[in-house]
Amino acid sequence: MTVNAERPVPRPLDGRVAILTGASSGLGARFATVLAAAGAQVVACARRLEPIQALAASDPSIHPIRCDVTAESDRSGLVRTALDRFGRIDVLVNNAGTSSGGPERQAELQSFQDVLRVNLESVFALSQLVSEPMRGQGSGSVINISSMFGQVASTPVPDAGYVASKSAVNGLTRELANQWGADGVRVNAIAPGWFPTDMNDELVQNERSRRWLERQCAMGRLGREDELDGVLLFLATDASSYCTGQVIAVDGGWTIR
Repeated sequence: MTVNAERPVPRPLDGRVAILTGASSGLGARFATVLAAAGAQVVACARRLEPIQALAASDPSIHPIRCDVTAESDRSGLVRTALDRFGRIDVLVNNAGTSSGGPERQAELQSFQDVLRVNLESVFALSQLVSEPMRGQGSGSVINISSMFGQVASTPVPDAGYVASKSAVNGLTRELANQWGADGVRVNAIAPGWFPTDMNDELVQNERSRRWLERQCAMGRLGREDELDGVLLFLATDASSYCTGQVIAVDGGWTIR
């Protein structure tokens, strides 16, 4: 008698290791669970350790580590931890980000510099660190979380630092993709539109401003967090093996108007 034992269905990220920054809440927490569900070992980091420890308690494939992406020692420790534990890095999701903190703050030089330090400098520095093991193994995917405001102005919600940093991330994505493409490392960016997050909670919860946002969007609504799952997995897996240097807008049509 032949017994047909069921074999587990392979997942697209089985055997792969992903580093994810800004994983403590919002889109970052969602990204961690999506990557883990696809089979990856996810080294999830944030400045606040407790939220990612809670996230890891529900999935053994999520490995929490405290990291301030603006600190060189923290970035080096993050990459070293991933390599020591798993021996490779296949995906980097540069998700950590910040805004200026209001119309008045966005006009201040210090606020501008602080935003660029998180949103741009840390993306460059961490990408450089992971590029070495990725290029050594001949493969890897760097995914930068940009914004539709890297393509259009944010007015009437003014934030010069945020717009400048995300515009620069788009250019950095194209440049690093060109530098590392021959070594098998792909670099792409996702440019979300309005998705409810801690960063924009006050704006989204205000009925008047929310209705205005919805009117400016071709699809007439804000995004749901699950509507970034597909593009994240596309860029993290071999489904995008011939895609690099691209900035993919997921904005409900905001930037086409």
